[in-house]
Amino acid sequence: MKRRAQWRCNEEWVTRQFFRRLLGVAVILSGMALVVGWRLVDLQIVQAAALAKRAERQQERMIPIEAERGAIYDRQGRVVAMSSELPSLFAVPSAIDHPAALGAELAAILERPRQELVRRLSADRPFVWLDRQVAPARAQAVLALGSEGIGVVVENRRFYPKRALMGHLIGFAGLDHQGLEGLELSYDHLLRGERGWLLVERDAAGRAVFPKSARSAQPAKGRDLRLTVDEVIQYSMEQALDAALRQTEAASAIAVMMEPRSGAILGMAVRPEFNPNQAAATSAERWRNRAITDLYEPGSTIKPLILAGALEDRKIRLDELIDCEQGSMLVANRRLRDHLPHGLLTPPQIIQVSSNVGAAKIGMQLGAPRLRHWLTEFGLDRPTGIDLKGEAGGLLRPVAQWSGRSLASHAIGQELAITPMQLVAAYAALANGGLLVTPHLVDAAVLPDGTRQAIERPAARRVISRRTADRLRDILVSVTAPEGTAPKAAIPGFRVAGKTGTAQKIDPETRRYDPREVISSFIGFVPAESPQFVLLVIIDGPQGAGWGGVVAAPVFRQIAEETLHYLGVMPQAPMVAQAAYVTPHDVRGTE
Repeated sequence: MKRRAQWRCNEEWVTRQFFRRLLGVAVILSGMALVVGWRLVDLQIVQAAALAKRAERQQERMIPIEAERGAIYDRQGRVVAMSSELPSLFAVPSAIDHPAALGAELAAILERPRQELVRRLSADRPFVWLDRQVAPARAQAVLALGSEGIGVVVENRRFYPKRALMGHLIGFAGLDHQGLEGLELSYDHLLRGERGWLLVERDAAGRAVFPKSARSAQPAKGRDLRLTVDEVIQYSMEQALDAALRQTEAASAIAVMMEPRSGAILGMAVRPEFNPNQAAATSAERWRNRAITDLYEPGSTIKPLILAGALEDRKIRLDELIDCEQGSMLVANRRLRDHLPHGLLTPPQIIQVSSNVGAAKIGMQLGAPRLRHWLTEFGLDRPTGIDLKGEAGGLLRPVAQWSGRSLASHAIGQELAITPMQLVAAYAALANGGLLVTPHLVDAAVLPDGTRQAIERPAARRVISRRTADRLRDILVSVTAPEGTAPKAAIPGFRVAGKTGTAQKIDPETRRYDPREVISSFIGFVPAESPQFVLLVIIDGPQGAGWGGVVAAPVFRQIAEETLHYLGVMPQAPMVAQAAYVTPHDVRGTE
């Protein structure tokens, strides 16, 4: 009895253990079923849309197609940059059976290395370019081979029909239509447009399949640009610089012409020339726009700005006499000299004959802090804001860093460095009655439907009073009179206002000014009483006599005379000096 009872107890314990394990297995199986069920619901319902898109992405590859860039026109509507349609060839390597044989045939047609083409045709990639922007005849010859793994899409190639004309300011775009330099870079966001696309399909093994009827979206053309630059004026400027380089054997040359009231650039020429159609084979040194990137010491062209500041601060009168000490003055134990000796001169006469001693004394009456203040007021310490990327600002040290000679040096255009564009903007303020305007090259953007979109510009800022600007204008007219330093800039029938500059360059070895290496310049505006434009001419490194009045002034006259004729501006008065400011004892031909 005792053993039977013990056996029954063991049987009950085994039964309980069995059911416990059975229940545990059932719970586990039920849990797994719930997990699998939830996973099925998650995949088929919750994530169905996302997974479908993922599968579609795995089955298709989108190839971008660049949009046609907008064209660029001059102010008269002449095209200076455009895009032309050309075929580009691509391949789907997985659809090509004999890449070696096909590569040899393509090499003969495309005139490209056979090894390179075979490598591309054999690549483990869904899509490869064979050649881009090829001649239509070559594309037709490739398609005639009948390979299903080769296709063609139409792309746009940037073309500059005027070749080197305006090359430095237009810049260029790359193979993928991105702007890389000049206006092409600055206005890339408007010119580029919106990309299109072409779909390449994949099979179940992940191999690309050339689509029989490819799906695609057409790109949207970019906006056109209408410039302020005039092709005819630009051509005249570039031709004049070319002739000046041949005659003077100079290293380089720059000319910038701007409307003084609006800030619109009518022309911007840089030499040596640059052809944007050949950008890939040209160094950055050649396509750099020196008019906005290169700093130089302005020399005597700074003197009228210093006088304007002294007149505004009432530190000087136009009728007072300044002793020019016969052209030699000791400043900080070093001699400051004039080209020719002068005695007592009025401030207008100092500008007319470009006396360094007289200009230095005007600067001393103004004082270092105020002299620097006026240079900054004319914008010579910062970029002008012209609509080109890469513009440099001026180099103008704080007064605390000036030496005992710096005040006199700044007054004659030394110990500071500016860009040609900065000087043009500053002189525009003298020409337009005292307002500093922002230079610009683009007048408007044009939408594909022909709608013009104006480009907003900063408001002009008053720098000097109209009275001071008018007085400086009359003084600068005397510079081109027979008694001044630039009679070769005079134009019969017009009053020409301007100033010469002859800045010596620093020898990198001796760190001293080299009298044999100079930058010759002339800047002026005409007609003086109602200026149509401000024009700066810079000749860098002329051989022989390098005075601005001898080298740069004749180039100014040639460009200005041709431009006045082209614009239809009629002569108004014979060339006369300002007798109120000029006396008979003035010397001739000095700077």
